[in-house]
Amino acid sequence: MVMGQAGERIEPQLFPLLRAIQEEGKLTLATRRLGLSYRYAWDLLGKWSKLFGDPLVRMERGKGAQLTPLGTKFVWAEQRIAESSFPRLESIASELNAEIGKARGRRSPELRVHASHGYSIEKLPELMRKLASVEVELRVMGSNDALASLSRGECDLAGFHLPIGSPALTVWRTYSANAQADRQRIIRMITREQGLMVARGNPLKLRSISDLARRDVRFVNRQAGSGTRLLLDALLAKEGLEPAKIRGYERAEFSESAIAAFVSSGVANVGFGIEAAARHFGLDFIHVATERYMLACHADALALPAIEQLIVVLSGAEFRDAVATVPGSKLDAPGTVCTFADLLPSDRKSRKIATADVKPRRSHGNVVRSHGRRSGA
Repeated sequence: MVMGQAGERIEPQLFPLLRAIQEEGKLTLATRRLGLSYRYAWDLLGKWSKLFGDPLVRMERGKGAQLTPLGTKFVWAEQRIAESSFPRLESIASELNAEIGKARGRRSPELRVHASHGYSIEKLPELMRKLASVEVELRVMGSNDALASLSRGECDLAGFHLPIGSPALTVWRTYSANAQADRQRIIRMITREQGLMVARGNPLKLRSISDLARRDVRFVNRQAGSGTRLLLDALLAKEGLEPAKIRGYERAEFSESAIAAFVSSGVANVGFGIEAAARHFGLDFIHVATERYMLACHADALALPAIEQLIVVLSGAEFRDAVATVPGSKLDAPGTVCTFADLLPSDRKSRKIATADVKPRRSHGNVVRSHGRRSGA
C-alpha cells in the first residue's frame, strides 16, 4: 500500500482521476467523465501534492491540465495493478515509492532487489527501512530472470529458490546459464515447503505429483522461468510424467497467490506452490518438496555497507519473528554466506556440475562472512 509522508492511505479515486486527466487533457472533462465534483477533484489533487511535496498536475491557462512526472508515476502504478488479476501489491508499492523518489529528485534506493515472489522477501523493505534506515526497491520476477538481472548489473541482490535434494541439479542447470558462480555468493534466508494446493478437505483425494495426470484434475501452473515451474518440471521428469497429459499445464500465472486464488475460486482444483499461499487462501496443502529461498549477490558487494546491514537484519530477532508468521517457512541460518556449490548435493557428479564455471583459485568450502561467522552447507 502506498502512503503519504505522514502515513495516510491514498484515496482510491486519485488513480483514475490522474488517468482521466492524462487522457482528457482538462480537469473539467476528467471530473465529468468520472462523475466527481470539480471542487472534490481539486482538493484531492491539492492534498496529495502537498503531502508528497510536489505537484501531481500542472494547469496552465489555455493549455488545460497535464500530469507532472510524479503524477505520471501514479498512473504507471495503476496500470501495473490493472495488468494482473492478482497483483503483488507490496512489490508494486515498493516500485512506485522508488519511482516517486526519482521523480522528486531524491537519491536512488540503496539496494535494488529483483526476486521471486515470496512472503518472507516482501517483509525485507519494511524491516530494512525500520532497522537500518536503508531504502530497498523490490521488484518481483521469476527466479531465473532475477539471476539474469543480477548478472547484467540491473540489481544488487537476486532472490531465488532451489530445492533441497536431487531435483536441485535439474533446476540448477537452468539457473547456471544466468548465474555467475565464480563471482557471486549466496546469502541464506529461509526454507519453505512446496506442494499441492487443494480445496479444503481434499475432495479429489490427491496424494502426489503423479495424480496431476488424472482425467478429473484441472491444474493451474506457474509461468515458465519461475523457480516453482522449474521444480515442478524436474519432479514430473523424475516421475516420468508428460506435461501434455496434465489438464491445465499450459495455463500460467505469475505468483503463488494467483495459483492459490484460482484453486480457492474453483477455477482449478489443484495448483503447485508454497504452503504459505495455500494457507492464506484457506486451502489444504500436500507436501512434496522442501526448498531454500536465498539472495544472490556479487562477491565484492558483500563489503557494501547496505549489504552488511542486510546481513545483520537477517540475523536478527525481528526477521526471525517475521518468518514465524509465514506458514511452511523456517529460518535457514539467515545471513550466512556460502557459494552456489554449497547448496547442491555433495556427491562428486553434483559437485562437478555445480563448479564447472567456478575458477580453481577459489575454494568451495566455507566462506567467511563480513562479521567473521563461517557458513555451512
